[in-house]
Amino acid sequence: MAALKLQVNGESHSIDAVPEMPLLWAIRDVLGLTGTKFGCGVAQCGACTVQVDGKAVRSCITPVKTVEGKKITTIEGLSSDGSHPLQKAWIEIDVPQCGYCQSGQIMQAAALLATSAKPTDAEIDAAMRGNICRCGTYQDIRKAIHRAVELKGGKA
Repeated sequence: MAALKLQVNGESHSIDAVPEMPLLWAIRDVLGLTGTKFGCGVAQCGACTVQVDGKAVRSCITPVKTVEGKKITTIEGLSSDGSHPLQKAWIEIDVPQCGYCQSGQIMQAAALLATSAKPTDAEIDAAMRGNICRCGTYQDIRKAIHRAVELKGGKA
């Protein structure tokens, strides 16, 4: 066990954990932030996607020791009241069916919009490719990303 310092959703945390513990379990089990989901455990489905220094990462395979001193954002940190344009768009378009993958989908989409203010369908498809939705809501996810661009003041 080691004392590790994490910056999660703008708050500093000191946790005792095995340095190789996946970030996912530090977020969920140690910090109690359960919006980030466990899916496959091998970085193939995207349910565990969070942002580290603004980049989308799979928290199920990211050792917690590698994110010390970095800015970690989970779905809970995107906005405290659901007011982020992506969250609003997801609700407006009624994207979720079962909803299990949606926090990972939104975090991946947020990383995309941080680097591309007005992504094309091809850019959206490429960025979202690794996030699996068993319910098949891909068309609605794409629509919601375009809608979030509009809500941010851009044109989709």
